[in-house]
Amino acid sequence: MAGVLDGRWSAWFGGLQISGQGEETVICGQLADQSALHGLLTKVRDLGLCLISVRRLDAGQAGDEAP
Repeated sequence: MAGVLDGRWSAWFGGLQISGQGEETVICGQLADQSALHGLLTKVRDLGLCLISVRRLDAGQAGDEAP
């Protein structure tokens, strides 16, 4: 998939924050459980996006790291 995703994709990703940072897309937010993470990864795969990293943040860090 060419290009960077923007905030308009938020609803499709279940309300997670979506932002373009340079040539990368950052998806940030809380997921309910491991199953929700697998669903998110499936959507990333289905769009043909290249996954660079997945990071788990403590609740206090999540606000600091959000774009």
